[in-house]
Amino acid sequence: MFIRSKLIGFGHYLPKKILTNDDLSHMVETSDEWIRTRTGICYRHISESETTADMATKAASNALKSAGLTANDIDLVILASVTPDNTTPASAVKIARNLGVRAGIPAFDISAACSGFVYALTLADNMIRLGQIKTAIIIGAERLSKIVDWTDRNTCVLFGDGAGAAVLCAAESTGTNADTGVLSTCIYSDGSQYDNLQTDGGVSTTQNAGFVSMNGKEVFKHAVVSLSEAAENALQQAQIKKEDIDWLLPHQANIRIIDSVGERMELPKEKVIVTVDHHGNTSAASIPLALSENISAGRIKKGDIIVLTAMGAGFTWGGAVIRL
Repeated sequence: MFIRSKLIGFGHYLPKKILTNDDLSHMVETSDEWIRTRTGICYRHISESETTADMATKAASNALKSAGLTANDIDLVILASVTPDNTTPASAVKIARNLGVRAGIPAFDISAACSGFVYALTLADNMIRLGQIKTAIIIGAERLSKIVDWTDRNTCVLFGDGAGAAVLCAAESTGTNADTGVLSTCIYSDGSQYDNLQTDGGVSTTQNAGFVSMNGKEVFKHAVVSLSEAAENALQQAQIKKEDIDWLLPHQANIRIIDSVGERMELPKEKVIVTVDHHGNTSAASIPLALSENISAGRIKKGDIIVLTAMGAGFTWGGAVIRL
C-alpha cells in the first residue's frame, strides 16, 4: 500500500481595507501607471487591526469547512510566515488554540519567506507519507504592511496582507503519477544571496523587526531562473510532462517575473495563474491564497494538475506538483 498526501480543503482570507495605487501616489512619489507597468499590481489588501494569526485562523477555518472536517481531526498545524504575532511562542500555537485543536498536537512556524508554503507542504507531505500523522493544516499568512517602509517607493508598492490555507490527509494510492494529491516537492536555498532580499532588523541585531530591503535587479535575475528550474525539477520528479499540466502557479511577486517564468517554460499565458494584480506580493500567503481563490471561483477544478513554484528571501526556493 502506497500512502500519498491528498489535498481535500482550501481557504483564504483578505482584510477589508484596500490600498490602491492612487492611494499610494499620495503617500510617496509614484503613480498608478508607474506601479502597474513595473509590477502588474493594481491594489492590495492591508490589515488595520487583524494580526497574522487572526487572518491565518480565518483562512484555516475556511479550509476546514471546505474539507468537511473539524479541529478535532487535525494532527499537525504549520504556519509559514515572516510576520508572526510574537517572537515566541510560534503563532501556529495560537492558531491551534483559536481553532480548538486538541492538546498534544504539534504546531510550529517556519520562516522561508515567499517559499514558505512550498516548504510547509513538503514537511507535511513527508510526515503524512511516513505515517507520523494523518491530517495536517498548512497555512501561509502575512501582515507585511508592518515591515514595509511606507516612505520607500521601491518596496512599499509591492506588498499586501492576507492568508491562505490547505488541508492535507493521508490517502491510499497506486504510487504512480496518475494519483491524486502531492506528486512531488523540492526545496532549496542559497545563503550567498542572503543580503539581496531581507529585512534590515531583527531580534538579535537591532531588537526590532526592521523593514524590507532588496536588490531588485538581483532578485529578478535569480527569481526567473530559480522559479523555472524548481518547477521543472518538480515535474521531472513527478514524471509529468509540461504539456500535461493544467496550471502553473508561481509566487505572485511581480507580473514581469511571472510572465518570464511562463515564457521560459514555454507555457501559454492562459495556463499561468495571476493574482498579483489584486493581492500584491503576500509572501508565504501568495500561493495558497491564489490557489484557494481560483478553486472557489471554479477556475481550478478537481483532477487538474498544478505546478507550484516560489522563491523568497535568503534566497529560498522550491516547487511542487499536485493533482486535485
